[in-house]
Amino acid sequence: MDSLAERLREAGYRLTAPRRAVLSVLAEAHAHLPADRIHELAAAHTPEVNLASVYRTLALLDELGLAHEVRLGDGRGYWELAHDEDTYHLHCVRCRTVAHHSGDTVPRLRAHLGEAHGFAAESVDLVVHGVCERCRAGS
Repeated sequence: MDSLAERLREAGYRLTAPRRAVLSVLAEAHAHLPADRIHELAAAHTPEVNLASVYRTLALLDELGLAHEVRLGDGRGYWELAHDEDTYHLHCVRCRTVAHHSGDTVPRLRAHLGEAHGFAAESVDLVVHGVCERCRAGS
């Protein structure tokens, strides 16, 4: 978390208590979290954190490339610390877990879009919905 806090300061922003709390929740999360859950966890340790400050902090972290919102198909946004864009998400529709995977899929998609369609993708957020190995084994 210290490097994230340093990057926030380098961008000219203060590390306020609400920002520190949100960064801490994201750094310790073992799952992708919706903003209301981030608020709940942050407020447990820093009572002055309100939902509006969580949304403002998430927007700032996204703008600075420190956090990322993922849409998993249920209309809600789920947040995580930013990661390499070539990482994609495998979302299990049964147990709702999200696994990160990397490889050449996203670079190949970018190349295809550029070569075949003349489209320069600025960012790629790939989420694949299906059933994970553990849930398939339990079927």
